[in-house]
Amino acid sequence: RSAFLSNIKKAFEKNSDLENLLLDDFFRDAIHNCQESWRIVVAKAVENGIPTPCFSTALAFYDGYRSAVVPANLIQAQRDYFGAHTYELLAKPGTFVHTNWTG
Repeated sequence: RSAFLSNIKKAFEKNSDLENLLLDDFFRDAIHNCQESWRIVVAKAVENGIPTPCFSTALAFYDGYRSAVVPANLIQAQRDYFGAHTYELLAKPGTFVHTNWTG
């Protein structure tokens, strides 16, 4: 634990304005190098009906954090599907549309 805390301390010493540890080189590389195994563990747990709320939620956060548009667009699409709230087209900023998702 002390080695891990030392890495956190170093990250903030290097950049006192660090907004997220994933933006530090050490943590970015550590997570990147482990993500294949992380995905395998989460997938196998899902296949076997084993709940892994922390692992799977953290992986979803990681994927969302490093994606510029996926989470917001998915939420907009879900809101449109369930309540016809419309969503903004990325190809035409300022243009909001509704899709008849059920045909």
